[in-house]
Amino acid sequence: MSKPLLSAVHVYPVKSLAGSGPGEAVVEPWGLAGDRRWMLVDAGRQHVTQRPHPKLALVAAEELPSGAVRLTAPGMEPLTVEVPEPGRTVPVVVWRDKVEAVPAGRAAAEWFSTYLGTALELVHLDDPARRRPIDPRYARPGETVSFADGYPLLLTATSSLDALNLLIAQGDHADEGPLPMDRFRPSVVVDGTAPWAEDDWRRVRIGEVSFRVAKPCGRCVVTTTDQRTAERGKEPLRTLARHRRRGDQLVFGQNLIPEGTGTIRVGDDFEVLD
Repeated sequence: MSKPLLSAVHVYPVKSLAGSGPGEAVVEPWGLAGDRRWMLVDAGRQHVTQRPHPKLALVAAEELPSGAVRLTAPGMEPLTVEVPEPGRTVPVVVWRDKVEAVPAGRAAAEWFSTYLGTALELVHLDDPARRRPIDPRYARPGETVSFADGYPLLLTATSSLDALNLLIAQGDHADEGPLPMDRFRPSVVVDGTAPWAEDDWRRVRIGEVSFRVAKPCGRCVVTTTDQRTAERGKEPLRTLARHRRRGDQLVFGQNLIPEGTGTIRVGDDFEVLD
């Protein structure tokens, strides 16, 4: 087996939209720099994702050097949204968390509302250092997270995807496989580890940054969404239900909490510390 290393980095500027795969990223206490600092909310200011709206997979969000995001989507004119001025915040809800965020303005709201055909608003997380604590069952005091589902980073392993695809090939929906890694929307992907080895990791290091492994990532219907067409199938949830059930969750990948900051780069060594 080859030496374990970091093979991909992914940043998603807007929660649940398509992101980018830079060669490197800065690790901040709450996640990768620029990752999920923006989020869509509905008229009740509840978070909006691909779960009910698979068409969001076709919207690309590119972070610009200023922190602004450039949005593109089929049938829509591109739109650049600047970071809103600090000031008035509104309460928004991400799962069970109530978080203060800054509205991004009318142009962004109209753009997304036109695209999905329902009233939406784009909001920005102005102060990730203090807005949203991580679940205290897994976090230390003061640890926070962006608009990600619950944890600063999500790690997946290429070997585990290969193993999952072999299982899919043996199942009732073999024609849906093999699935690409983008179905799982990871922050970081590692090569050179044994399949499912991540089940036993407690602490890991990527390049110069170490991380605690908080918990396995429970998967949802987004994984059945083709991120290039927005079409949905049965896999991988059908196969995960048979082979990767942990309690009431179907799991793939591990949630990470940074123990420090620094820059990680594709090709960096990956090491299991505990």
